[in-house]
Amino acid sequence: MKKLLVTGGAGFIGSEFVRASVRKGYKVVVVDKLTYAGDMERIKEVEKDITCYKADITDKGAIEDIFKKEKPEVVFHWAAESHVDRSIMNAAPFLETNVLGTLVLLEASRRFGTERFINISTDEVYGELGKDGQFYEETPLNPNSPYSVSKASADMLARAYYRTYGLPVITVRPSNNYGPWQYPEKLIPVVILKALNNEKIPVYGKGENIREWLFVSDCADMVLMIMEKGNIGEIYNVGSGEEKRNIEVVTQILRIVGKSEDLIEFVKDRPGHDFRYSLNSEKIKAQLGYKKIIPFSKGIEKTVKWYVDNMEWVKGKLEHINKYWNTVYK
Repeated sequence: MKKLLVTGGAGFIGSEFVRASVRKGYKVVVVDKLTYAGDMERIKEVEKDITCYKADITDKGAIEDIFKKEKPEVVFHWAAESHVDRSIMNAAPFLETNVLGTLVLLEASRRFGTERFINISTDEVYGELGKDGQFYEETPLNPNSPYSVSKASADMLARAYYRTYGLPVITVRPSNNYGPWQYPEKLIPVVILKALNNEKIPVYGKGENIREWLFVSDCADMVLMIMEKGNIGEIYNVGSGEEKRNIEVVTQILRIVGKSEDLIEFVKDRPGHDFRYSLNSEKIKAQLGYKKIIPFSKGIEKTVKWYVDNMEWVKGKLEHINKYWNTVYK
């Protein structure tokens, strides 16, 4: 089986991908800086089956040493600063990690002859939609937040390495992921945590913004399929087709945990808040045959149950998050 190098493998989606890869028998090398967003607890169940390096992807020397020692055949680049609100407060860490880090990995992959470089982008690189329409793989990029600009830059840089140097890049643009192990700074875990504590739940504007929600295990499985069956140089949208207004997500969680909608508190909207994202994912279905999608109604039930059962882990991360970002923005 091939050896996979997974950046951000201790992160939310990256760890799910690591666990899925191990189950399929792949040799896995994890590279993670282990900031607040990385946690080895997520991959503890497979720690005996993987090799792990604590390293910053912007550290050229460290990354080249890892490539030289491990000789990975496929690189999956999940590592990124990903919280939009934080990028609005300070864009610098996002540009450094997401752009410079991607450059370092592309150069190492080119130098050491990587067979495939799977670059994980995001649906946010497309910008926003109104009430109608969808994003296709050919849709021009039009990012609006510092975070999405950094990801669009990394996306385009990887595609430039494919065109200019012939590096075997495949680009993946997933929709919003949710599920177990997500840090309590994103919408769904924040709502669950605050609802369980009977705290006010802040909702931007009137909660009318629309996102497409993809259960994290579906995302991991689809990306593995892209590595196994996808074509070099291609772009693949990875979505569920399930769009939800933010207020719908919040009220559904409140119903599951048996809490009143009186906990909802509408707050001033986020600057530059994109209204709607919607991916057309017919390409991955038609070319690769992916059909299994966990419905949001089932996925959100599983997610809420996981957080209820793992509240000690969640609470233990809140102080870590605040400490990290207070250092970044001091």
